[in-house]
Formats: sequence, C-alpha cells, structure tokens
Amino acid sequence: MNDTSTRKTTRRGAGLATLALAAAALLPTTALAQQAFPTKPVRIITPFPVGGGPDGVARLVADKLSRAWGQPVVVENRPGGNGFIAIDAFKRGAKDGHDIIVLDNVHLAAYPALFKKLPYDTAKDFDALLPLFKTYFFFTVATNSKYKTIGDLIADAKANPGKLDYGSWSVGNPVHLGSELFESATGTQMEHIVYKETTQLYTSVATGELAFALGSSATAGPLQRANKLRFLAAAAPQRVAAFPDVPTVGESGGPKGFEVIGWNAIAVPKGLPASVTEKIKRDIEKGLAEPDVLEKFKSFGYEPFPTTRPQFDEFVASETKRFTDVIRKANVSLD
Repeated sequence: MNDTSTRKTTRRGAGLATLALAAAALLPTTALAQQAFPTKPVRIITPFPVGGGPDGVARLVADKLSRAWGQPVVVENRPGGNGFIAIDAFKRGAKDGHDIIVLDNVHLAAYPALFKKLPYDTAKDFDALLPLFKTYFFFTVATNSKYKTIGDLIADAKANPGKLDYGSWSVGNPVHLGSELFESATGTQMEHIVYKETTQLYTSVATGELAFALGSSATAGPLQRANKLRFLAAAAPQRVAAFPDVPTVGESGGPKGFEVIGWNAIAVPKGLPASVTEKIKRDIEKGLAEPDVLEKFKSFGYEPFPTTRPQFDEFVASETKRFTDVIRKANVSLD
C-alpha cells in the first residue's frame, strides 16, 4: 500500500471514530433529558373551583410531585363552562408533559354523547393516564322525610308519575345521569330540577323542597353531618366503609347492584414519550399511596382507585357505553 492510500485509510478511520464518539455522546444526553423530566415548573389544570374535594386532591398530588421532582407543581383552577374553559387552557398549553389536566368522568365518558358540538376530542386531545379516586353517591333525603327505604321512594314515584322531583346542578352531570339511570332501572318517571350550585341543591333537599338528590359525602356530607340530611342508601355494589350503617340500594328495596360512581382522572397530551408518561403515572401513583393522602381521602369520602392502564382503558370504555345508553334513552342532548 502506498503512502497516499495509507493516509486516506487513516483519515477515514479517524472520521468514523469521531462519528462513533459523537453518537455515543448523544445517547446518554438523550437518556438524561428523558430522566430529568420535568425541566421547569409543571401546571395541573383543573376545571374545579378552589376548596372542593377534587381541588383538595389535585393539591395533594401537586405537593407530592413537587417534592419528588424538585420543581414547582402548581394547581391552576379554571372552573365553569362545563369544564371547557380548563380543557381549552390545556389544549393551548405545553405539549411536553409540563401541562397536565384533571378531568371528571363526564368529560371523558358522558359529554361525547351528550353534546352535539364538543370543543375537544377525547381520542385526539387527551391520554387519560390514571384515575385519582372514585366516590359513590348516596340517595339523600330530608331528615324528616317520609321515605325510609328506596322501596318507599320507588312506590311513591310509580303512584305519582312525573310528580316526584329530584335535583342536580346541571344537565349531564353524574347526579343527573345517575338519576336518569335510576328511573330507567325502576320503570319510573320523575322531574329533574336544575339548581345553580350544590349548596342550594342540598339545602332544598334538607328543607323538603326536593324529594331527593344523589350526593357524595363530599358534597352532601356537611348537611348530613349537621343532621339536616339523611343518607337513605348508597348507590354502590357494597356498603361504603365510611358509612357502614347506610344500606346499599339493593338492600333498601331497590334494584340489585345499582351503582352511581364519580371519578377524576389525570390526562396528559397525546404523543408524549413513553418514559415521560410512565414517570408521571408512576410518581402520581406513589404519592396517592402515601398514608397522609389515604387519610385525607377518608375525610373527603373518596376511595383509592388503583388500576393498570389496560384496565383503566376498559373501564372508561364501559363507562362511556353506560352513559351513552342512558343519554340516548332519556333523549338528552346539549348544543
């Protein structure tokens, strides 16, 4: 081999070695970037107002993540507009995982069937990562109500079609749709009264203005603890641990297995790297399992909702079908 060939081979070898070193240097940098998430403050957008149970859970999660990540994690409340204000802020926000959102079960499972024109697409705009909690609803009546069992309520509704009324705070929320489901399951027809806010709703139950309303221990609990409301039955598959003396709907003369559940979930933008998605999910799950969080859940009347991604996807699909069936049967729709 002549000198020229030797020099070319040497240069080519040196060039390949340089490229190999450069490529090797990029690998740990990329891995480090993924491991380092988050690299700036994280925003948890929520459609719920300050002070309620869902807001309290969001703040617990923010505190746990901030400690785990060494970055500020702030809760931004964007209530109103059926949650659309919060969802719009999320859609316009960061797409790299530094903006995440809390969604109610109706946002994911009911609104697609309820609204003719929905300002978001659950399949394209969100990746529903994991549930935060679940809560079962109770049939609430006034303390001095004539209804002692769900059987009494059903009998009165059947004897007076369309005259017995119940309430909720809007069309299409879990309380409204759960009540529609109850009508369907019992073959009754009742009147839905819409109130502006939950406080007004449950006060009307307490005074006897309304026959009943479904309510969670977080929303109706204060009046129940003040002995102004009575929990007639739990719309749950078994008695709720925090209220062992309250029978299930089936035990109280109603349909067996009748269930009305509320749940919140964390969603992230579509298309995040798997490493980022798994980090967010793993660290939230770890925070939710800590004793102080579980104790706080009890005070809200919430239950942990541990599940795998495939199981949660199946659950959301089943909830979507259940809500869709109720909405279509009740012929309810919104623009």
